Amino acid sequence: MSKVFDVAVLVGSLRADSLNRRVALALAGMAPSSLALDLVEIGDLPFYNPDLETEAPPAAWARFRARVARADALLFVTPEYNRSVPAALKNALDVGSRPYGKGVFGGKPGAVVTVSPGAVGGFGANHHLRQSLVFLDVPVMQQPEAYIGGAGDLFAEDGSIAKAGTGEFLGKIIHAYADWVARLAR
Repeated sequence: MSKVFDVAVLVGSLRADSLNRRVALALAGMAPSSLALDLVEIGDLPFYNPDLETEAPPAAWARFRARVARADALLFVTPEYNRSVPAALKNALDVGSRPYGKGVFGGKPGAVVTVSPGAVGGFGANHHLRQSLVFLDVPVMQQPEAYIGGAGDLFAEDGSIAKAGTGEFLGKIIHAYADWVARLAR
């Protein structure tokens, strides 16, 4: 029996019906059986403040850190806000990377998918997030790159992917990611 890798999926948009959450769920639905994708909520994390880093840090921090620590891999699906990642996602990176030297991200294979209604597809957020992931020691899949623009027209009314080509592209991404995880997960 093949190993099933536990993938913590962090969605940068907090909106309940966000395009990014929909893409993350679509990727989970087309993932090969070697991946178990689990959306990890980040909206309840208090902003990182070293003063709260005590023997009893905020419960939401402890929950988040424990969940990411047990994951084999990481998948980030995010919009672009002001040519960067949303504050909630940056905060999740800060919470998970502290206390210094005890972060929960290191060594876990990752991938970044950016989704935007605009034509550029979140290019700025994708690359800005990758910069942070280098410091956090997350080896990020390089190809295929995933900048999904025009996301406002991505879904049909029933929630399915509206365009066959987009569905094929998402399938290519998640299967390449499965290969990446199989090669690198500890």
